[in-house]
Amino acid sequence: MSRTMSKKQVLVGLAAAGVLGVGIAAPTVAFAESGSTPTPSVSSAADQGTDRQQQRADRQNEFAEALATELGVDTDKVTAALEKVRAQHKDQVKGDRPERPSAEDRQAKLTERLAQAVKDGKLTQEQADAITKAVEAGVFPGPGGRGHHDGPAGTPGR
Repeated sequence: MSRTMSKKQVLVGLAAAGVLGVGIAAPTVAFAESGSTPTPSVSSAADQGTDRQQQRADRQNEFAEALATELGVDTDKVTAALEKVRAQHKDQVKGDRPERPSAEDRQAKLTERLAQAVKDGKLTQEQADAITKAVEAGVFPGPGGRGHHDGPAGTPGR
């Protein structure tokens, strides 16, 4: 039995091959252009963090130098201005972020909401007590419990 391929099937196959080719070729070309060779690293996470900070500082210095050259201004002035702008931006971002309520405040608000749900007839007292016990035991995700951000019983998960 012979099977003929439709134009649509051929085009889909070619498109898939093209996407796969680009997915393989792009990182290879980028790696080849960087001119670096991979070196196995046995360094700790702290060393990697320090390396990243150093690389970031180097990029920022290069940026400041290029900007100073373009503007015809002293590099130190540009660096100082960039640091000032970063500090202002950091303060603005911090100012917009509300302070996170403490665990006690969250527990008190949960207790209030559960009491209201019992009063409204949406939950029984036994269900509310079970929810409270589950939260205290760390069953639910979130800070202080098992889940996305923290590990068991509030220990750092990552």
